[in-house]
Amino acid sequence: MGRKTKYSDEFKIKVIFEVLKEEKTLAEISSIYGGHKITIRDWKKQFLENIQLAVNPVKGISQYREKIKGLSSDKDELYKQIGKLTSQLDWAKKKSREVGFDS
Repeated sequence: MGRKTKYSDEFKIKVIFEVLKEEKTLAEISSIYGGHKITIRDWKKQFLENIQLAVNPVKGISQYREKIKGLSSDKDELYKQIGKLTSQLDWAKKKSREVGFDS
């Protein structure tokens, strides 16, 4: 099993900027900084996917707020389902006792 190294944000930023310069290959950068080239590629990808947060943080924040609202709505719906299922279970237990089955 491979070991899991925890890199600081500062280190990741330094490596990502090195990759973005395109002066060296991923293999060379990996050799210099010690991270695996696939990990470094993933850092670059994640950085580029989220760069809009640096340029327009308000837009990013509003997107996350929408996601949170959706999750909250989902949670409320799940609580309703739990309540309904609990009452159905209680009813079934009561009826099973009435007909002589013990739960």
